[in-house]
Amino acid sequence: MNVVGIITSGAVALFITALLTAGIRRAVLRRGAVARPDGRPPRVRTAYLGGPAAVLSVTAVTWAGTGLGLAEPGTSVLPLLAASGALAAVGLVHDLRPLGNWPRLAAQTAAAVAVVSFSGLSPAAGVLGMVWIVFLTNAFSMLDNSDGAMGTVCAVTAAGLLVCAAADGRSGVVLLLAALMAALIALLVQGRHPARLLPGACGSQFTGFVLAGCAVLVHASAPPERAAWTALPVLTLVAVTDTVLVLVSRRRASRPMLPDGTDHIAHRLRRVRLTKPGVAVVLGLGAVAATLTATLVYTGQLPPWAGLLPTACALLAVVALLRIPAYANGLPRPPRTPRPAKVPPAPAAAVPGARPTTPPATGGRPAAELAGDRR
Repeated sequence: MNVVGIITSGAVALFITALLTAGIRRAVLRRGAVARPDGRPPRVRTAYLGGPAAVLSVTAVTWAGTGLGLAEPGTSVLPLLAASGALAAVGLVHDLRPLGNWPRLAAQTAAAVAVVSFSGLSPAAGVLGMVWIVFLTNAFSMLDNSDGAMGTVCAVTAAGLLVCAAADGRSGVVLLLAALMAALIALLVQGRHPARLLPGACGSQFTGFVLAGCAVLVHASAPPERAAWTALPVLTLVAVTDTVLVLVSRRRASRPMLPDGTDHIAHRLRRVRLTKPGVAVVLGLGAVAATLTATLVYTGQLPPWAGLLPTACALLAVVALLRIPAYANGLPRPPRTPRPAKVPPAPAAAVPGARPTTPPATGGRPAAELAGDRR
């Protein structure tokens, strides 16, 4: 494995992404592609088309690195890269003209089938791998609900997967993950609070699919002595915990499962007065703890049962976060019924047969006497 070449590829991906994000932000702001306000300072205009910068840089660097011999020949990374690029195109269409949930799930499933077909898994394991890829793609992409949260967690997860792939000599996976990690770091420069550029569905779906696909490829080629069945799920623990929290919370509140909402980990931490940078730090620390444990288990430095510790902590976190209210009485607010307009009473003089009364302001005295007093 050409370590110097892979490090150089990561640096190139970092530079290309930083250059493209600056240009894309100026272009999309000029054309009015600005994110909807969500509590950000009013002077910060946030563009939401930062995903193409990461997609272009990661794709170009990985293809070039494979052509230069930095990755093993016949690698299954190229089908993963092609499928993730197609899925990123679907995400870009969704950014420009929102699609429904089912078309996006269909595109994710087709892309996952393409990756599993080149992974070398058995048919039964391939079905499980396809489901796992679709689940993780959505789990990672749904972390993009707070400034810097998704980029931080995904960059840490990519670093852990890179270590696992490097331990098995998977240079193609290492090259792809090095480029992705560098691109995520460059996006974090614009995406930290207050965010000036968001990855959008294009960037979040691409990132989640690449991480999920790399996890399946590492598992498919892992030697028997590796505890891949324990280590790799722990690597993705933060994203899985967030999705489990949302699913359990919505099931308890009888709310729809598919649409996104304000019931994720980041939203609940914000309700207990944690700032957006603080949310990114907390999620990042959780990802570091899970990734460190997973890599030590995968490389044999810790026994497989050590992965139960972060998993138990994640379950306790779900129980604790469920106690933080996320909905109004657990159900959507009923629509407000408009109040009937109050009709002012008719003046007494307008009522037939009514005697005119003296206005209260005169105190019952004739207007002529009041005028004499003023004089």
